[in-house]
Amino acid sequence: MTEDDVDAPKDLARGAGEALREHEVRTALLGLLAEVGAVTATEAASRLGYSSGLCSFHLRQLARHGFIEEAPHSGGRARPWRLKQPTSPVGGVAEEQFGDLARGLEDESWQRWLAQRDDAPSEWRDDAAFSAVAYLTPEEMRRVAGVIRRALEPYQERELRPLARPGSARPVALITRLFPLLPHATDDADQE
Repeated sequence: MTEDDVDAPKDLARGAGEALREHEVRTALLGLLAEVGAVTATEAASRLGYSSGLCSFHLRQLARHGFIEEAPHSGGRARPWRLKQPTSPVGGVAEEQFGDLARGLEDESWQRWLAQRDDAPSEWRDDAAFSAVAYLTPEEMRRVAGVIRRALEPYQERELRPLARPGSARPVALITRLFPLLPHATDDADQE
């Protein structure tokens, strides 16, 4: 059995390879690359708390599926990776595909949490999921997003410095989606 046999997607046309959604390591790697630009497997391992071998394997898999590519470097053994650069001058398509992948990975992680929550240690069985609808202007929506980002700043160094993490700290998904609620197509038709 080869590396290709282990992770070969059954149907790439179904949307970016469902096998990628199974791996939280890949989610973490994509997020790290989006944040810092380019990393080697060793740097990723140091920042994410995984082994460099594991990071190297998953970086190669992400490259094989077309999500990342080798970053330019000056030779040597270091092999930095970066998010795949768009091949056309319009970067919106690549950004949209990455956003779709990230949201899919978030949704997959949420479904896994719901299915396995009862198996988690008792102190971790509660979650803080909530939703709300607020009437905001575009500027207010941007301000709310900024407030949320600033509220998380004190915890960001823990991602980069594993030794700064309290012993009981675990990775926690923090997902915020602020978007305007659009009317249903039937609502528009009823008003005509």
